[in-house]
Amino acid sequence: MSGDGGVLARREVALVDLLDRLLAGGVVITGDLTLRIADVDLVRIDLNALVSSVGFEVPSPFEELT
Repeated sequence: MSGDGGVLARREVALVDLLDRLLAGGVVITGDLTLRIADVDLVRIDLNALVSSVGFEVPSPFEELT
């Protein structure tokens, strides 16, 4: 056995290419953060975010209407 047969080829991807792939399909980020002292919840933050690219086909919701 040569030892190379089970090893996958290493593939390097630039950060820009990775971000381009993620934004093309969209990414959903969810998370919960709770700050607790002595078993008392002081602060709770829920995060739900959708990150996606916007093109000319999809208008931006932040454009001013004229």
